[in-house]
Amino acid sequence: MQHLHNRRAVITGAGSGIGAAIARAYATAGARLLLADRDPARLAESAQACRELGAEVFECVADVGSVEGARAGVDACVEQFGGIDILVNNAGMLTQARCVDLSIEMWNDMLRVDLTSVFVASQRALPHMLAQRWGRIINVASQLGIKGGAELTHYAAAKAGVIGFTKSLALEVAKDNVLVNAIAPGPIETPLVSGISSAWKTAKAAELPLGRFGLADEVAPSAVLLASEPGGNLFVGQTLGPNSGDVMP
Repeated sequence: MQHLHNRRAVITGAGSGIGAAIARAYATAGARLLLADRDPARLAESAQACRELGAEVFECVADVGSVEGARAGVDACVEQFGGIDILVNNAGMLTQARCVDLSIEMWNDMLRVDLTSVFVASQRALPHMLAQRWGRIINVASQLGIKGGAELTHYAAAKAGVIGFTKSLALEVAKDNVLVNAIAPGPIETPLVSGISSAWKTAKAAELPLGRFGLADEVAPSAVLLASEPGGNLFVGQTLGPNSGDVMP
């Protein structure tokens, strides 16, 4: 069913992993897509997959680590489609280090990419959504933003910030029918986790009640639900947790 028929959606980090899976799910659901990623080759591959599913797709090569890059997807969507209905702030990075070994550069890079970009892109989209009194902002956080993670203090802090930002913005704009929610996946088999040690991943999988990492295609339906009507209409400031049982709020 095309729950997102003709909705104009921006998805950042759409070249691979969860972002690419959400893009495919949105294509199947009938959305018009503006896909953003800093890797042009991966972005082109993801965009083509969505076109083969029947979607109208535009590409935007941009790095959300800069203010201009974080705004670029929203600006391109407005230019190509005349507005924006859905913003999925998915782009992010993941590095690993003990807190005692973290450089200030690693800390600042993490917050700039995983947290500040969410604020910048959301702020750019809000005037359009508020004016039309309809919008959905979906921020991809992490279950580590709820429970923390050893050797991932900077990542967990950024994702906890995403969850707090989501709740606070939801309180500001729900009255204008702009609904803001988060998805906090558990460990997912994506290129993002390639830089994490195999020992960490093995130990993590053993902790999970489900006994395995998830797949990106198992996360994407949550993003469709939150953006859809009537399915997403009552979600305000919520954090959905497709996390293999790692967190049970």
